[in-house]
Amino acid sequence: MIILIVLFFSLLSFKLFAQETRQLSVDKPQAIADLKTTEGAALVNAKWFVQDAHVVDAEFKTPGPGANGDPLPLYPTGNVIKTHSIHPQIGAADFDKAFRSLQPTELESRQGTGLVSYVWYKVELAIPVVIGKLNTTGTTAVFEITVDDYSEIWVNGKQALGFGQSGNGPVAGYNTRNRIILTNNAKAGDKFSIAILGINGPIGKIPDNYIWIRNAVVDFYKELPSNKDWKDVGRIYTLDEKLNSIILPGTKVEKIADGFSFTEGPVWHPDGYLLFSDPNTNTIYRYDPANHNVTVYMSHSGYTGVNIGEYGQPGSNGLAIDKEGRLIVDQHGNRRVVRYEKKGPLTVLADKIDGKRFNSPNDVVLKSDGSIYFTDPPYGLPDFFNDTGKELDYSGVFMIRNGKVSLVSKDLGGPNGLAFSPDEKYFYVTNWDIRDIHHTKTLWRYEVQADGTLQNGKILFDWNITEDEEALDGMKVDKEGNLFVSAPGGLWILSAEGKLLGKIVTPERPANMAWGDADGKALYLTAHSSLYKVRVNTGGKFSWQ
Repeated sequence: MIILIVLFFSLLSFKLFAQETRQLSVDKPQAIADLKTTEGAALVNAKWFVQDAHVVDAEFKTPGPGANGDPLPLYPTGNVIKTHSIHPQIGAADFDKAFRSLQPTELESRQGTGLVSYVWYKVELAIPVVIGKLNTTGTTAVFEITVDDYSEIWVNGKQALGFGQSGNGPVAGYNTRNRIILTNNAKAGDKFSIAILGINGPIGKIPDNYIWIRNAVVDFYKELPSNKDWKDVGRIYTLDEKLNSIILPGTKVEKIADGFSFTEGPVWHPDGYLLFSDPNTNTIYRYDPANHNVTVYMSHSGYTGVNIGEYGQPGSNGLAIDKEGRLIVDQHGNRRVVRYEKKGPLTVLADKIDGKRFNSPNDVVLKSDGSIYFTDPPYGLPDFFNDTGKELDYSGVFMIRNGKVSLVSKDLGGPNGLAFSPDEKYFYVTNWDIRDIHHTKTLWRYEVQADGTLQNGKILFDWNITEDEEALDGMKVDKEGNLFVSAPGGLWILSAEGKLLGKIVTPERPANMAWGDADGKALYLTAHSSLYKVRVNTGGKFSWQ
């Protein structure tokens, strides 16, 4: 029976999902409050204010070692020096003292001193019950401003900063609109104090002009702009009734972004967004679910070598975030595991074992004690197993514990995805070995020892009965111990005992996945050129928990 079911799943045709690949559409809002007009400002009871900001003398310190014993000169602990700051600063006690009222019709009046010049604008507004014919309850309100020349936005004194971020608060570009979501669930009476720092520029060659506002609006959407054809793009096949408590009946698979080369290695950031790799393009992307926006988080994420053209997948693959919020990256081309420190430096955690370089670190997972585990097949090398630069004669599973790198398994020819059981008693590894004619596809389970090593590895599930040559790839485990495995034809769902419960089929096979959203119940799927999402009732743990 099980063989027939597996064969059925493996023969499901993706032609059912044939569709044109499209970028996220931008729908028009249902209502607009133009904050440059008296009438538009009145719709949201907007009040404008302005004050000049000034460059002032300040004292600081030269870079020195950290208080925690970090010897690198990264922290302001050195000698006192003279430098400069801007006054007033957001959040300072005197920030609001010098603001003067400004009428909406005066936003085009030139402000500042010209040349090296900074100006603070502030607008205070409230969500109305209705705007035009639109009831605002539950709508998404988006503030947009275009300042001549640059703008920086703070909402209620805060800014959600992220590495590689452009716009959505930080400066977006020269005379470019800066948009930020005020709320995804508007309620009448919600109040917002929005501070905007206008900056004269270009800064490298200061122009002889002043600062003024070209455009300022609040857009109201019934729902965020999206492509309606992406709302239900997959199929969930239930084999065992247990699946109905894991994924509730009626749950839909949603496509949320596309246009990539090959998506991999996703991880949910504690600041509320998803990071994921595209090893083909040597890039880490950031997906912000608050505004459905995808931006480049890091370029050259896995390789900077001169011969990059020889590589199919030179970039980063697996990603993880530790309890201190530091990003851990498996780099294919550089053949190492690295960590990006909070203050910017890159720490190489593992690049060799017994004096030999790794193949191409692939997937990575953290144990609750901080130990790091990663797989090292040669799939990131230009010629895989036959690559002339390959130094190891095996593909291992490795552990980084207390700064030491050790081999914990060399049983598998092509170890790929990995995960812990919720109680960390078991460790799972997918094995995709392309050296034999059948392309071995097996899921292994190991017993985790007190020192973190692995013993008694056994096959938990075998996909070799399928004829499909697709890889076994990434894997995640929910809070109940059920496994979600990237395997031929889709995302296979197994119980902790290895019983097949069902399958999720999407237009493109997911290569890897990550638990996300605030409650950890969204499973984000990185699948070739696209990013998908499905709600899972059981949910899972984040890497940094």
